[in-house]
Amino acid sequence: MATKKKKPAAKTAATKKTKTVRKTAPKSAARKASVTKKQRQDDESRQLAESVVHGILEKKGKNIVCLDLRGIENAVCDYFIICEGDSTTQVEAVAESVEDIVKKDTGSRPYRSEGWQNALWILIDYITVVVHVFERDTRMFYNLESLWADAEEVQLVRQPA
Repeated sequence: MATKKKKPAAKTAATKKTKTVRKTAPKSAARKASVTKKQRQDDESRQLAESVVHGILEKKGKNIVCLDLRGIENAVCDYFIICEGDSTTQVEAVAESVEDIVKKDTGSRPYRSEGWQNALWILIDYITVVVHVFERDTRMFYNLESLWADAEEVQLVRQPA
C-alpha cells in the first residue's frame, strides 16, 4: 500500500514572515508633545510661585512683587518673587513660612537658600522660582525690581489691602 504524501500546509497570515516597519511619529505630533511638556512645566512653575506667595502672606510679608521672566531671553528662572519684612525676625519668619508651605503644597525643597546669618536678605532658590525676602532698607538699597524692569509683573494671589 502506497503512503500518501502530505501536502505542505498553506501559509496563513499568521505563519507568514512579515517585515517590521517602524513608524516614527509625525513632526506635528512631536511638536504637540513638546508643547504639552512646556505647558506642564509652566503650570508647575506657576503653582510653585503661588505657594511661595501664600507662604509670604502667612507671615504678613509686605510689598510682594512677582516678576514673570519666561518671556525674557536667557532669564535665570521663570518667576522672581520679591517681598520684605519690617525686621530681621520677620524676614526669617517669612522665609521659613515659604519653605514650609511650598514643601506642604508641592513637595518641593529649595535647591539652595542663603542669607540666614544676618537675615537682611534671604534668597531661596527653587530653580524655576527664585524668592528674595528683604528687610525694608536693604530692599530699597538693592532695588532688584529695576534690574528686571522689562519683566512682566503678575498678580498670583489677591493680596490684602
